[in-house]
Amino acid sequence: MNWTIIVIEALVLTALFTAMILIPLVKNPVWWIADYPEDIQEEFFKTHERIPSKFFTPAVLLKKGMALLIALALLLLVVWLAGAYDFLSALCVGYGIWLFIDWYDCFFLDWVLFANMKSVRLPGTEHMDKAYHQKRYHFVQSCWGMLIGLIPCLIGAGIYAWLFC
Repeated sequence: MNWTIIVIEALVLTALFTAMILIPLVKNPVWWIADYPEDIQEEFFKTHERIPSKFFTPAVLLKKGMALLIALALLLLVVWLAGAYDFLSALCVGYGIWLFIDWYDCFFLDWVLFANMKSVRLPGTEHMDKAYHQKRYHFVQSCWGMLIGLIPCLIGAGIYAWLFC
């Protein structure tokens, strides 16, 4: 496997992930309402029409499902470019990059950037500094992301091993 390629892939995919999250979020923070802590959502709904914001709603499942399918397709490309030679190496490369992006999302995007960017706060919740700095909430969400990431990584590594090994 080529470690230089793996590092480049991780950085490129992190930049794509950031753009995929940040652009819609800055344009319309309500787009990602299901990813905000519940106390922030409740404050928002005091002055705005209530919309589905729980994880298991069709809109959220559609967004997350599409993201998982895109992740699966990118995973196949990533492990192929990295030169994975079997199921385990494909799984390690794919899941390693998934973890890198998951931790970047938690520790940088959620804890630092979004907690301090007023432009991504839901309208009517701009004053809730303490709520936007909830580290535990984002850490727990990151742990769920690590578990969910196993699905496309295992499937992708299996498909890769079946097609290329």
